[in-house]
Amino acid sequence: MAQNVGGIDRALRIIVGLVIIGWGLYAQNWWGAIGLIPLGTGLIGWCPLYAPFGIKTCKHHSAEG
Repeated sequence: MAQNVGGIDRALRIIVGLVIIGWGLYAQNWWGAIGLIPLGTGLIGWCPLYAPFGIKTCKHHSAEG
């Protein structure tokens, strides 16, 4: 599983994920759990929705890409 999320995209996902989780805790609402999705994709650097479309926001230093 090669990384396809990087740089600003990755930072924004982590920030947005934490904000949504924080809002969910503040509002005492389970919808805050949705924040786990952008937080997780930001932390691991891979987005399953980018993969089928070949989207990559990170720079690769390997021979493949």
